[in-house]
Amino acid sequence: MKIYVAHTRDSDFQNELYKPIKESTLFKEHTFVLPHEMSAGSFNSKEFFKTDCNLVIAEVSYPATGLGIELGWADMLSVPIVCIYRKGSKISTSLKVVAKLILEYEGPADLIEKIQVAIKSIQ
Repeated sequence: MKIYVAHTRDSDFQNELYKPIKESTLFKEHTFVLPHEMSAGSFNSKEFFKTDCNLVIAEVSYPATGLGIELGWADMLSVPIVCIYRKGSKISTSLKVVAKLILEYEGPADLIEKIQVAIKSIQ
């Protein structure tokens, strides 16, 4: 499965999101697109959603315009979206319109468990 990991740049995504994913067994089982690791500039997510993407996992603990645009593209292109957020975060109620699932997590181990739930919900 090809999974795009969407998030804001205004977080410590390298340590809080990318690192747990890369250290998990899921990283060996699926193809994860970690957009800000691939390029310091913009990643053409819309084109990826059109051609190759099976699932978008969006870390939505921090609101961001760019993230919202990406979720809109994924939704319009019928790519399933699962939103994940850190416990205690205030998330937008608008996410319910585009997300198949919205899952709360506590820490890195729980994050990986929730990503597993997300993948199983799509397979």
